Amino acid sequence: MIRKDILPKLYADESGASAVEYALILGLVVLVVIVSIDSVATVTLDMWTDIADKTATAVSGT
Repeated sequence: MIRKDILPKLYADESGASAVEYALILGLVVLVVIVSIDSVATVTLDMWTDIADKTATAVSGT
């Protein structure tokens, strides 16, 4: 059974609050990185597709 004097101490304890804040910030940073990587990947794929098309055109001579 929980003693009544422990509950106020647990309620007032803020030692885990900073860990939660850091976890939220880390989650936001990870989200930004994922969106950035997706954007860069799309641009890179388009660039290499264009290079492949131009190379194929140059090799075929058309």
